[in-house]
Amino acid sequence: MEAKISFGIIVLNGEPFTRYCIRALYPHAHQIIVAEGACFGARNVATPDGHSRDGTLQMLKEVKLKEDPDNKIIIVTAEDEGHANGFWPGEKHEQSQAYAKRATGNYLWQVDIDEFYKEEDIVEIKNILTINPQITAVSFKQLQFWGGFDYIVDGWYLRRGAEEFHRLFKWGRGYTYSTHRPPTVLNEKGIDQRKIFWLGAKEMTRRGIHLYHYSFVFPKQVKEKAEYYKEAEWSKRKQAEWWANNVFIKLEDPFRVFSVLTKVSWLQRFNGVHPAIINALIHDIKRGTLNNEIRHTDDIELLLKSPTYKLKILYYKLLNPIEFHLSRYYKSIKRKFKCLL
Repeated sequence: MEAKISFGIIVLNGEPFTRYCIRALYPHAHQIIVAEGACFGARNVATPDGHSRDGTLQMLKEVKLKEDPDNKIIIVTAEDEGHANGFWPGEKHEQSQAYAKRATGNYLWQVDIDEFYKEEDIVEIKNILTINPQITAVSFKQLQFWGGFDYIVDGWYLRRGAEEFHRLFKWGRGYTYSTHRPPTVLNEKGIDQRKIFWLGAKEMTRRGIHLYHYSFVFPKQVKEKAEYYKEAEWSKRKQAEWWANNVFIKLEDPFRVFSVLTKVSWLQRFNGVHPAIINALIHDIKRGTLNNEIRHTDDIELLLKSPTYKLKILYYKLLNPIEFHLSRYYKSIKRKFKCLL
């Protein structure tokens, strides 16, 4: 059976990525279902009625009107789900469930608006699923871009599991989208799809397939995410705004560049090839079609040329497994001590 993919997207303030994300997915999609708007924890970066303040909803409607000849695009808002104030309840579980219950494909693929794949990789994944219908879940290693399109983040937090994104799930009658963190789909028997036949990030990396995540590229984008992280109960990132202003903008701490500040992280140059649609976005920025503030990169270039920075990165890479095992040991001792009290 051919793999028919329903793409599910949650978006708030998705510009300038909105049209590019949908254009990239459209040729390969059975459906593209977009849940737009804010949960209450993101109210500081939303309009008073719970929607994107950068015109994302209007852009979605325009793309639907002008670029949807096959009627694949479905736009869902909180109002459509009975929430009159425009805000989604909870913390994104409801948005995921809203697009999932509208999915009619035999696979459900969750995509962030600033998340892209090479077109040939999407074709390859569809071929894999068509040839091997027993596969029930697929995860990908993300390449996390930072400060522009030429740099990516690496670090302890990412290397300890956070770089693996659970994204694609078999879908059918009686299936349910259980949780957004982590993305979890249960089949009609209530079994987690990743516990049946799962292709993990290591396998997809072996095949040369990655998730290209442009999540920390534009200052506007990063500042809005930081405002949300600061307020969201799940994130535990109370210093998020400090990080956005002092690390992302000023690069005051080059070993805390990832937004989870409790773990060491660093920058490195991206030497690969972007998905074609991202090259189109970059071209539109350069010619002035998109008017987005770009972070200056002189300080990043200077940093990456520093021998000291390179040596420290090597040191932290070597230290990572040691610190990881020590931290697990101390946590186990702490738990045992609590049990004795």
